[in-house]
Amino acid sequence: MSQTLISFILISFTIFVFSTRVESSSRARMYVDSQCKSTRYPDICVQTLLPYVSKRGLPNPQLQAQISLATCLSMGRFTKSYVRMVANKLNETDNTGLTGKNQAIQECVDQIDDGVKQITQSFKELQRIGKDGDERFMWHESNVQTWVSAALTGVTSCFDGILGNGISEREKALIQARILKVKQLASNSLALFTRFTTRYRASHGIRGP
Repeated sequence: MSQTLISFILISFTIFVFSTRVESSSRARMYVDSQCKSTRYPDICVQTLLPYVSKRGLPNPQLQAQISLATCLSMGRFTKSYVRMVANKLNETDNTGLTGKNQAIQECVDQIDDGVKQITQSFKELQRIGKDGDERFMWHESNVQTWVSAALTGVTSCFDGILGNGISEREKALIQARILKVKQLASNSLALFTRFTTRYRASHGIRGP
């Protein structure tokens, strides 16, 4: 076999492998896009789920909701740590105790902490669905919806109180950006969870309350 023919075969094979990978990646992206249409922030949803696509496709709807909640939880913990750092810095520079500016940010820390606990509870509750019988389904469903909604409400009101002096504009902007990301992830998690429970109800013949 001539060297030219061997080179041609190798080039053709490389192009085929590359094209196959591009086509597979494109199909995966289209599939993830379709899964995220029901969310309020589809771009963030795609960013959250796309890394978990395998050759066998996207994780099932229950795992999709779990992935979204886990991502939200991670961002919530990161945000709590940053806001707590800002609060500690304020306390160090203010010898008068919790007054105005640092009380507001401490309340924000508490609200985010509550939200993190609620998202943690939601994640664990979601994992229990289907493991202890369908008669417990609506109980689990209600708990997850209640806790994620409460976390969403808490982080939404958090930034409103951080308006006093003592917090730099840069810190305010960073806190707001982190809180916004938590809100978006919580909202998407709730949408993906609702999508999962709708399918679960239909496949298991469970009627609404």
